[in-house]
Amino acid sequence: MNKTDEEYKKILSDMEYRVTRQSATEPPFTGKYWDHWDQGKYSCVCCGTPLFLSETKFDAGCGWPSYSEPAQKSIIKEVRDISHGMIRTEVRCAHCDAHLGHVFDDGPRPTGLRYCINSASLRFEPSINVSEKTDK
Repeated sequence: MNKTDEEYKKILSDMEYRVTRQSATEPPFTGKYWDHWDQGKYSCVCCGTPLFLSETKFDAGCGWPSYSEPAQKSIIKEVRDISHGMIRTEVRCAHCDAHLGHVFDDGPRPTGLRYCINSASLRFEPSINVSEKTDK
């Protein structure tokens, strides 16, 4: 079900493509979700898989959206990353293999984890407020 590079280039912005398909990193404090606090879920920009919930988002002060845990552990794939002269754990979408960011062990309790994620790899879907629903 994965798309070809040409198909991804047609549906993603240049930054979304570079981040998700080429493992680039957007500059800190520039992505649309680093300071975004609405209630809802953050899904993969490439395949739509729900990745993170707003309830687990926190301000890590690093300039990228940060979450204490994924929506489900099985939707995230962890890969050893030895680029840039350091050893880190890269996180990717388990469904389409999109590069999302990295996970670090300096997050808040109870997980102690900080999923540091590029905004360009995410699409936000707001929660529907029950009081806004109608039976029309």
